[in-house]
Amino acid sequence: MKFGVIVFPGSNCDRDMMHALRDDLQQDVVMLWHKDHDLSMFGQDDCIVLPGGFSYGDYLRCGALARFSPMMEQVIEFANNGGKVFGVCNGFQILCEAGLLPGVLLQNENQQFVCKNVFVKSANTNNIIGRNVGDKVLKIPVAHGEGRYYADAETLEQLNKNQQVVFRYCDERGEVHINSNPNGAINNIAGICNAGRNVFGMMPHPERASSSVLSNIDGQHILQAFTYMN
Repeated sequence: MKFGVIVFPGSNCDRDMMHALRDDLQQDVVMLWHKDHDLSMFGQDDCIVLPGGFSYGDYLRCGALARFSPMMEQVIEFANNGGKVFGVCNGFQILCEAGLLPGVLLQNENQQFVCKNVFVKSANTNNIIGRNVGDKVLKIPVAHGEGRYYADAETLEQLNKNQQVVFRYCDERGEVHINSNPNGAINNIAGICNAGRNVFGMMPHPERASSSVLSNIDGQHILQAFTYMN
């Protein structure tokens, strides 16, 4: 299989993601410019990744402009046909803006940029990430100013009913409570998937926790999930 990593103007984690996938996990990686239109080289067992950063300088709203990049038309079609798509941080914001994931990412509750290690745990095992992570508590960095996940009551009910919450913020013992929430996200939600369980988004950066040089490879448990055939 192979990964396609989309580069938007303002992306700053595209190379981090490339190295995590190619060098740490020995995967085939293709870098994709946001103005390209062709995803024909990718099949349903492959994965398109939207990395973190500040696409288009995060003017207007985070991810709102990148959602209209030519490549996103192909990503939407790819996802609607069952292809795997993974968005991290700004990539998560873009997926929400594009309507591939429900909800929205708002300014952090403390109105400050947050950059630190946090802990997350899988909310269930009925998706490829949850099955691979299991009951492990993972230490993964966050770096965002608008990472507070929010959904209205009806959407939140559907997310919980359909078990679409992938990760919740927790403490190092795996206990979910407000003190372990870095941005005020509703229900401590750190990551979700779509109803089809082929589109995933999360605010923490697994690519920044995938190298033994950094003394943290917890992120590999997340990225490895996309390397398995459906």
